[in-house]
Amino acid sequence: MNQPITLWSNLVWLVLIVVSALLEATWLQAISIQEVVPDIVLILVVYFAITEGAERGMYTGLIGGIFQDVAANTGVGHHVICLVLVGYIVGRMASRLITDNPYVKALTVLFSTIVHEIFYVMIEYVQKVDLEAMYTMSYAIPHRACYTAIVTPIVFYLLLRIRGERYQGVNL
Repeated sequence: MNQPITLWSNLVWLVLIVVSALLEATWLQAISIQEVVPDIVLILVVYFAITEGAERGMYTGLIGGIFQDVAANTGVGHHVICLVLVGYIVGRMASRLITDNPYVKALTVLFSTIVHEIFYVMIEYVQKVDLEAMYTMSYAIPHRACYTAIVTPIVFYLLLRIRGERYQGVNL
């Protein structure tokens, strides 16, 4: 599961984060459903937390969160802290789960999205008291979490192909 980290794997990792953050900020708007887009950066955080541990998941959250904060025109740190926390939680939890099953991966992303969005709404509510936090949590979070979980198998498959790893015992 854990591969030796080389300069090439670090470069591929960094390019994956930057490209996914840019895609999420630009082209994914075209496939939005009721203004909800899947959180590809969060999927990367979960993927790297599962495959390479909490530390890699947290670094993925740091870099991806900076790009998301800049793209969303929010204060730098909102997405960062939420994604880093998710990377840590999933990385610690992955050692206790059987993460080979694609359903477990999708459910992990679903719950990670819910946790990420709750953290994000709480941070936003502290800064903008007039924010309707309960409406945001009851309406936006379930839609975004489900959409992100539905996209998860596709993104995981593409990541495995790009990184040249095995998927369910079949060399791709």
